[in-house]
Amino acid sequence: MLVEQLLAVAAKKGRIDNTTVRLKGAEGPTPPLKFAGYLMPDLGNNFFLAFRTSSEVGADGEYESDSSRDKSTGLLVGDSFSGLAAEKLKESKNGDGDTELTLVNLPGFDSFYESLSEEDREVLMNTMGTTLRANSIGGDSAGEMGDGKFGILHDADLDVADLEAKLAEATRVFDPEGKGVDVQAGTIDVDMTDINDEDLTNGLVYTINHFREQSGADFNVKDIAQNMDSLVKEAVSSLNSFRDVVGDNNFEVAFHPILDVNTGAFHHYEALVRFGGNFEESPYKYITFAEETGLISEFDIAMAQKCVDWLVEHRKDKISVAVNISGISVDDAVYIEKLHALIDKHPWLNEHLLFEITESARVVDLHKANAFVQSVRRKGFHVCLDDFGAGAASFQYLSVLEVDVVKLDGSAVKNAQTAPKGRAFLRALTTLCKTMDVETIAEMVDSVETLEFVRDCGVEYAQGFLFGKPNPDPWQFVTKLDRRLFGSKR
Repeated sequence: MLVEQLLAVAAKKGRIDNTTVRLKGAEGPTPPLKFAGYLMPDLGNNFFLAFRTSSEVGADGEYESDSSRDKSTGLLVGDSFSGLAAEKLKESKNGDGDTELTLVNLPGFDSFYESLSEEDREVLMNTMGTTLRANSIGGDSAGEMGDGKFGILHDADLDVADLEAKLAEATRVFDPEGKGVDVQAGTIDVDMTDINDEDLTNGLVYTINHFREQSGADFNVKDIAQNMDSLVKEAVSSLNSFRDVVGDNNFEVAFHPILDVNTGAFHHYEALVRFGGNFEESPYKYITFAEETGLISEFDIAMAQKCVDWLVEHRKDKISVAVNISGISVDDAVYIEKLHALIDKHPWLNEHLLFEITESARVVDLHKANAFVQSVRRKGFHVCLDDFGAGAASFQYLSVLEVDVVKLDGSAVKNAQTAPKGRAFLRALTTLCKTMDVETIAEMVDSVETLEFVRDCGVEYAQGFLFGKPNPDPWQFVTKLDRRLFGSKR
């Protein structure tokens, strides 16, 4: 089956690169082998094959340097597939081709995958990836969305039921009981006649992300496909509403202080957005929506502008403010250009404005992100990396992104406070940061016990409800601060 799909890919692309296979022999299957093949039309359409062991594979694979694709399967990952889907469907909408989008879900795939050996996992994922790519436009228009979810862009004449059967068969091969995993596929149907290209792109990205996040026994991909038209149009409507909010500057800023854990001195304030005048409600759902629909960079620059305007108006008060930047925006050339134009208008801003990179998990190209970080640091601005400790990749971010401050994720602080070796871990982390000349801020310091804990662990600054909730008036924190938290000598 895998060979059949590999040949189908070769027929479309003329070659196959670094696909993992195992060959059956009299003494059992071989170890995983990297398989490459090339179709030679000038030599009688003969197909030339090459095999090598995994240990011999270098960094010269077709997808090795492409961060938008999984290196082993060739499938698009992250938001890359959403972007390609929008592009291809726009072309189809404008009469250039007849492209369809099908979403594929394999309920229970995660547990099935975990039950396999490492070798079988590699071969299974290569088979899945190759099958999807073989049936996609151009042999490379398929994506992986995690949790057994995939997407494929294909011609209108694709037999989707046959694709379901092939994917199900691929899982049965590795199941000792021969059951495998069920496969559900649904082809979307969106009326694109009254949607402009930009809104179509954003609406599809939002809807595909909605598909990615769905789970549970009641979830059926065919329902998503059937309701795709209404989901896209709902997203477009919300997009326009949010765009109006940003365009009209119809949002407010709340401030939350960051204090020295030893002296109680106010270091700076984080600027937090609030919508509709509700300073108690978290803006999380709005920011997530903006990130999923591609509007986050527009919002980030609007927020930066509002903070700069506030600092200009209150320059005499000598307050410092940190403005958030999404991990998506640091890769947006338009945002970067606008931000530099904004800060260049006021050379004195570098003494009062900091930048805090949020949603670091969404940073796709760390080296490109670091180039942005250094571009503002060269102008004298300090940069903070948010959410540190929230994921396994945090140390990778710290090793590549040369920042001035890291903000320790609140959940990581709470876990360290309760785990048997938590105190030692947090102390080691702060020691590492000091060695790198990086300052540390602890989030979610909501109690005296937590303040004392982070202080004892060597954290330099704290932020949390112990000092009050976000407020549009930063001076109220100064008047209400309980100085006893920092001792009589402080």
